[in-house]
Amino acid sequence: MTTPGHHGRFDGYDVLAVANHWDAVTAGVVLRRLGPPAPLRFFTETEGATARALLDRLLAQDADDGSPYVDVLADIDSRLALDVTDGWHHADMPRDGQAWRDSLHHLDADSRDRFASEFAGLPQLQQMAVVQGVQDQLDGAWHGLPARHVWSLWTRYACAAFYAHPWAWNEIGFGGPAYPRGYKNIGLDRREAWERPERDAADPVPWSRRVESARRAHVDSLGPGHRDVVA
Repeated sequence: MTTPGHHGRFDGYDVLAVANHWDAVTAGVVLRRLGPPAPLRFFTETEGATARALLDRLLAQDADDGSPYVDVLADIDSRLALDVTDGWHHADMPRDGQAWRDSLHHLDADSRDRFASEFAGLPQLQQMAVVQGVQDQLDGAWHGLPARHVWSLWTRYACAAFYAHPWAWNEIGFGGPAYPRGYKNIGLDRREAWERPERDAADPVPWSRRVESARRAHVDSLGPGHRDVVA
């Protein structure tokens, strides 16, 4: 079993163990996600470096110990190069490709203003402070763009790419494509033979809220000279 950061909640579960049940086209699409990422086609190298750092902070892919890494940047870059968007965009935002370019440039501008470096060159804590600066303005404008819609753009693409990857499926116990195998044990708490029970079914949301509350309390307790570094 392979999961991002080795955070599996379903002992011994590996969605690839049932890949033989997928039709050839479906298997080809899914298994290609495990291969080396294609070179950037939409983003410039500078934009790509900023985007990768941003996506790593949004998805908490922070481990540098060889843990499995889902390269969401490659998927997003490919989508934008082919103009495969969600089919809509907010009226007060540019089209998705331009919105990505603009927001990455603004992120670098904020990084230079606060820490005298491009976003990708900052330590993780300072990157988090810059990203938090965007989130703190969700009810207003950020560089002339509605911050809430910028945040939605980033997280929408990040989540779609991350949870399209088999390693993320292992992490959440997802059974993968249902075609042509299908599901027969339909109902609450009923599992197919290949599925595994969750090791710890506790709701993670209250825990994450406690962590965020503790983090903010810690930031508030610091003096102004330290707050920008860890906020």
